[in-house]
Amino acid sequence: MHRSILTSILLFLCLVSTAQEQDQFCDQLQALSHTVAENHFSPKTVDDQLSAEIFELFLSNLDSDKRFFYQSDIDTFISDKEQIDDYINSGDCSFINKYVDTLNSRINQAKNVIAELEFKTFDYSGKDTLRFKREKDYSYLKNENALSKYWNKRIRYNILYSLIESDSSLTTIKSEFKSRASELKPKLIRKEICKLDELQNRSGSIAHYVKELFLNVYVLAHDPNSSFFNATDKEMFEDSLSNDALTFGIITAQNDDGDIVIAHITPGSAAFKDGNFEVNDIIKSLRTDRETLETYCISNSDVVAFTSDHNHNTITFKIKKQSGTIKDIELTKTKTKVEENSVKGYIIEDKSKVGYINIQNFYTNLESPNGLGLSNDVAKELYKLQKENISGLILDLRFNGGGSLKEAADLSGMFINRGPLSIFKYNNGETFTVKDLNRGSLFTKPIVVLVNNYSASASEFFAAAMQDYNRAVIVGATTHGKATAQVIIPISESAELGFTKLTVEKFYRITGESHQAKGIVPDIALPNLYDNFRTQEQFEAHALKNDSISGLNGIPKLQDLPIKELFKLSQARVKNDLPFKSIKALNRLILDNYFELDTEYLLTLDNVFNETKSYHDQWDILNQQIDANAPDLDVTNPSWSNDFLTASSEEKLINAVTLKDIREDIYIEEANAILQDLIQLKSAN
Repeated sequence: MHRSILTSILLFLCLVSTAQEQDQFCDQLQALSHTVAENHFSPKTVDDQLSAEIFELFLSNLDSDKRFFYQSDIDTFISDKEQIDDYINSGDCSFINKYVDTLNSRINQAKNVIAELEFKTFDYSGKDTLRFKREKDYSYLKNENALSKYWNKRIRYNILYSLIESDSSLTTIKSEFKSRASELKPKLIRKEICKLDELQNRSGSIAHYVKELFLNVYVLAHDPNSSFFNATDKEMFEDSLSNDALTFGIITAQNDDGDIVIAHITPGSAAFKDGNFEVNDIIKSLRTDRETLETYCISNSDVVAFTSDHNHNTITFKIKKQSGTIKDIELTKTKTKVEENSVKGYIIEDKSKVGYINIQNFYTNLESPNGLGLSNDVAKELYKLQKENISGLILDLRFNGGGSLKEAADLSGMFINRGPLSIFKYNNGETFTVKDLNRGSLFTKPIVVLVNNYSASASEFFAAAMQDYNRAVIVGATTHGKATAQVIIPISESAELGFTKLTVEKFYRITGESHQAKGIVPDIALPNLYDNFRTQEQFEAHALKNDSISGLNGIPKLQDLPIKELFKLSQARVKNDLPFKSIKALNRLILDNYFELDTEYLLTLDNVFNETKSYHDQWDILNQQIDANAPDLDVTNPSWSNDFLTASSEEKLINAVTLKDIREDIYIEEANAILQDLIQLKSAN
């Protein structure tokens, strides 16, 4: 009797909890839809067309590798393709349940299928064929038999690949194949099951994960740079743009065994000062006074979210040391300089002495509109470099995904003598011209700006201004092509419902042209490892289109740079340069083996070995050519930094690695050669 009452109470509480979560999802979806309609640069009408776009994006994100859903599931879901708008407009959110339930059911089926493989004999005779093709060419599974075949092949391939990765001798692998494959099999099976457990536990539960994914997809259907944020997502994003943040100073990663390990400890941080943490320590659990996160079979992103949560300022870390000892260590966050959000200047000694600064992020001080961030730090470094009598400057913006446009504007203003920098356009059609109002510039000597495919947003803002004013030579590869600005907006008065990072503006060059979905085309292009990877904005679903507006007149441009002469000199060097030839070959190798792969062969040890070895051999040969012919630039620290470097052994080690990286970088070498040419051409004139 008592058990029956207890069961009824638990069932009632479960139903209440589910209903509350469903109501919250409805509230979030309604609030998000309203916020997007009111604030997005180009909001879409909630109609059948948007419904179809959301549907396609949602399915592709739910099962991106088409390894869970059956075609029959898709046939069931298809009725929603032109109904999602009706659900949103009517406030009916029950549709989401079938996606949660079906995905959860299919993941459980996959786990069962994988677990059963431990008791099955694997066939490596070549009876089955491995088929590799482009991602878009894959179809959904037909039934459970197809699911079983998929995982059977996948685990067999993983076993063969793991054996080959750990031993380069085919003869040795064959001689020990039976015992080593038998030993690997249960480990790889457990690893795959753990990954699926991790997926089911993502964001706290599969239901929460699927619902937040749908909210995110709703915004993504408007443009690829907008997104839905829960409170923790928002905090993590803001911290990434800050030059200092409250952190533990621990960077985690997931190792091959699925453990969450400490990958890095930030010098000067709370963990660094505590002294009990070491790289490769395994984190077993994280505990606050309210909740505990066990780290078994969860993703590293969930661990990062837990430690980044501003409500979790003190956490007890349960750590397993490499000796096997278990320790509980309580740690409280402290304000720590974000390592990647800092800049340092270096000297390249050549015919003319030049400065080099790598800018990884346009970080800022989010606590104050007049806060000091990237541009202020660059100004300090530039002051120190100029005391060394540099004749030019290389600014390296490769892989800089952007950040604060205010910082980009401030940085641009350091190199020009007043004038407009960009034109912002809002969703009501109004425009605003961003100007540098400060007369004079901090640095007037020649500049080269290095960019690549992954230079985006604020990086492109800066590069465009430098190019439009003839202030710098842009070198590298065509940039990402993001000419939009986002703001974070709460979707309701209740922070519990979440936030959205929303595109609210497009920005244009002072000529009126836009680099949106086009990128900044460099003055001098260099061979690039990432060519044709299709990672730029123009290849993103629902990217805003490129357009133009009326430009500005009377721009105080500098004299045209000798781009044609510089291009010819650079081309002559690069044309016969072995490392750059190897970069081109590596690019082709990656395209053939990943992005454009279309091949099949029998599932045997010999075939997998030959295919893997062929790829690795080509990769090794090309990398050896690059390494053997790596430049050896004369790179030093400015004299002011000597005292600072001797004060910290860790800083000294990091500095030595940085100097080596700069010294042996072929792109910095060519940027320096172009800058030296520019200095000589200017002095000759």
